[in-house]
Order: sequence, then C-alpha cells, then structure tokens
Amino acid sequence: MQQNHNKNSIPLIGAWKLIVFEMKMSNGDVFYPYGENAHGSIIYTDTGRFSAQLMNPDRPQFASRDILQGTDEEIKTNYTFFMSYYGHYEFHGDEGFVIHNVEGSLFPNWEGQPQKRFFELSDNKLKLSSLPTMAGGIEIVGSINWERIS
Repeated sequence: MQQNHNKNSIPLIGAWKLIVFEMKMSNGDVFYPYGENAHGSIIYTDTGRFSAQLMNPDRPQFASRDILQGTDEEIKTNYTFFMSYYGHYEFHGDEGFVIHNVEGSLFPNWEGQPQKRFFELSDNKLKLSSLPTMAGGIEIVGSINWERIS
C-alpha cells in the first residue's frame, strides 16, 4: 500500500531537471559519465513513486529509423550513455537519505535492490549522492545536482 505524502512532509516531491552528474573517484579525480552537458529528470510523487532518467544528449542516432534495427555498436553506445530506473521511494528526512526501491531499470542488477541516496536540499536545489561503489575496478561516489522545475 502506497502512502500519500505532501510537499510539506516530503520536500523531494516534484519534478527536477539535471544540472550536473559527476563521479568522484577514490583518488580524487572527477569525471562526467554522460558528459559535462548531461540531461536528465527525476520525479518524486506524493504517492511514493519515483522515476529517473540520465543521458548524454550527444548520443549517436541509429542509422536505421527502425527502433529494433540498431547495430550492435549503436545499441552498446546508447546503453552506455543512458540510465533510467523507477519504483517507489522511502524518505528518511531526519537521517538525510532516501531509498529508491528499484522495480525496473536499464541496469537489471538494480531491480529489486534498494539504492540509498544521501540528499542535500537548499531552496530549489537537490543534491543526491550514492554510497561508494565499484565501477571499472575503481571505487566511485556518484553526485547528481538537480533543480526543481515543478
């Protein structure tokens, strides 16, 4: 059963656009997995649902106009530079984190797995940060800055 929330009790409720998505490596280096001009959106509803998309806007188009006829390289490149997932969330305001309970994801390993995100709110800005995780053999922390659009 989904809980109903309101903006006063859950300040994340609303639609947010991506400002910057960066990964900080354990050695201090920073990189932008979807480019410095990444696009994205995250939406939190008052019924406890969320949906998030992140992408590199410069992904190459498929040569074919048929959605199912991408080459292996086109599919790989577009998968590499796009992330989407959705599900229900648990807001832990006093503790400073939100749990994304993933029901569906472009990365299937997240499905059924809670994703903990630490948050910082300031006016119409939201910063979400991940727990340290391994990517390409290096420990990284993802940091995503959003701006409220509704």
